Amino acid sequence: MLTKRSAIGIGIGSVAVILGSFFLLQSIISNSHDVNDSVDIGKSDIFSFDAEKHYHEFLNVTGSSFHVKMKTPNDGLAVDDDFKNKVSFDWVSLGNGKHFINITNTGGSVLHVTGKLQAVTNPLIFTSHLIVISSGVLIIGISAVFSIRRPKGF
Repeated sequence: MLTKRSAIGIGIGSVAVILGSFFLLQSIISNSHDVNDSVDIGKSDIFSFDAEKHYHEFLNVTGSSFHVKMKTPNDGLAVDDDFKNKVSFDWVSLGNGKHFINITNTGGSVLHVTGKLQAVTNPLIFTSHLIVISSGVLIIGISAVFSIRRPKGF
């Protein structure tokens, strides 16, 4: 028979395992980031992310005038130019590595940046989800043991 404290501990551990598993799966599945930003006059919008070979990237910039500086790995797409009205970038990564995009508003209106960027997730985030899951399993185990035999001093 479970004691009240054991049931509460098992419940808390179960919630930790369920939430950790959900966010772990979500971080594995979703590597695509939808971009929908506005850039004020004289400000910049910077994107810096890691992507793997053959990831498809798309970026659309609309405004009166702006400067775009973009660098992709393995001598891929490299842009350092001024644009007016609208520009679209659609590329596939030629290699694994860091992508860098800096969009500076040099005009008299607000810029609108939209697109879809695929990035590799940070391994520390993956590890943190595993720690939450293992902590939940530990809490469940300790709570279950306390319901079977109560140790001295508790």
